[in-house]
Amino acid sequence: MITLAHDLDSIHHDLGHRLSLAGSAQPDLRHPRDHYTAIDTFLAAASRHNAAMVDAIAPLVRHLPDGHDLAHEFLVASRTYEESLAQVKARLYGSTYAVARPWSSIWQDVRRDFDVVCDLERRLAEALLDAEVDGPEDLGTRLHHAELASPTRPHPWIPHQGVVGHLARAVARRTDRFWDTAEGRMVPEVVRHHDRDHQGKLTQYLLADPHLPED
Repeated sequence: MITLAHDLDSIHHDLGHRLSLAGSAQPDLRHPRDHYTAIDTFLAAASRHNAAMVDAIAPLVRHLPDGHDLAHEFLVASRTYEESLAQVKARLYGSTYAVARPWSSIWQDVRRDFDVVCDLERRLAEALLDAEVDGPEDLGTRLHHAELASPTRPHPWIPHQGVVGHLARAVARRTDRFWDTAEGRMVPEVVRHHDRDHQGKLTQYLLADPHLPED
């Protein structure tokens, strides 16, 4: 549980940084697609992490004696967050459902929902820590393995819970992998956050996964 809390702090920091870069990315006449990289890497990392929390961590909390309501609150918030991420994807790729909506309004929704979800994720970790949940796998590792198998695009309208939700995310992951390759989309590598210190600047650049000190 301690590594889960540590990893969540690092993940939230990284996602917040990616969100800041994505929200400020602007195309220009000479490079009309330059903003795609910042937005796509945020979308991929955010979608993957959100799906992994739904798949690997929320069910553990739901089965705690007093965890059902908290898990339900998180699942509702995570779906709302996914809907906001889906608006980003739709706006970026010119969907008729979002093309007329201003970017400022879209990013405002994403930032609001991101903050709500991060707070609930911390509460999930605290609930598991208080309950002293033990298992064959460290929860930080469990989350990491779930991220490896999670979709890289938001899918707010597929089933989310139980076996059906798990299978739906597996199908979505395969579909996303195909389109990520076909479109040459930049998808950051999944990295265990407490194992990152050994990575040099070149490795971070090649993995599209920067985590350099802010100073």
